[in-house]
Amino acid sequence: MQATFDAIKEDIVKHPILLYMKGSKLMPQCGFSNRVIEILNTLGIDYETRDVLEDPNLRAAIKEYSDWPTLPQLYVRGEFVGGCDIVTELFQSGELKNMVS
Repeated sequence: MQATFDAIKEDIVKHPILLYMKGSKLMPQCGFSNRVIEILNTLGIDYETRDVLEDPNLRAAIKEYSDWPTLPQLYVRGEFVGGCDIVTELFQSGELKNMVS
């Protein structure tokens, strides 16, 4: 599990905006992931995604790494932001735009 944690940390540092999700940005595999993708696309920003369905170890590890039980999970500049509900609230309030700008 430590190797997966190290890979997550490296990935989060490498990519300013990173979404761990079910599916890909072109083909989300759950409604919550799709909602966050829609929000990020609306903001018109560059971001990376990681499909946790491709790797069961990653799926388990990211939940432990963030101490957050659900997916998707958004990271901005190395910091965990939250899941779909939090991202939606931040988007509606305008805070998310400020965070990613």
